[in-house]
Amino acid sequence: MSEAHSHAVALETTAKTVLSLEGDFLRPLTIDLAEFREQPNVVADSFDLRCYTTNRFIRSVDTYRGVLLKDLILKAGLRPEPKGEFKRTVFIAVAHDGYAVTFSWHELFNTPVGERVIVAHECGGRALSSEDGVPILFSGADILPAPRHVKRLVRIVARVLTV
Repeated sequence: MSEAHSHAVALETTAKTVLSLEGDFLRPLTIDLAEFREQPNVVADSFDLRCYTTNRFIRSVDTYRGVLLKDLILKAGLRPEPKGEFKRTVFIAVAHDGYAVTFSWHELFNTPVGERVIVAHECGGRALSSEDGVPILFSGADILPAPRHVKRLVRIVARVLTV
């Protein structure tokens, strides 16, 4: 397969990349990569990706550009009734291979963490491809970002916890 053909296949696959928001949202939605790139963007600082258990250096990652996770959540909407129930919502970010990480409503909307959790479509000024793992969820406020660095993000599931 020629390099040009490989590049064309990668671009076609990337164009079909879809992220869905499902579960306890007012308006569950699906966003393709083209729509995603049209959303308001933020830029995350470059960082070193390190293993959580050993602190082993994995690689340096250039600046990410993407959409705040909380902006995507607001677009899908949270249920206002019963009053205050949305504050017990957890969000599960799921990769194509089943790898999943969680965020709480309080963490995203009531702490500085929420200003640094992005779903990235660009790295170092270059559009990410499916081979790069687009879209990539990244929590820039984490001490060690590797555990919540999710490549090939396919869905965000909202669940209201019951007690």
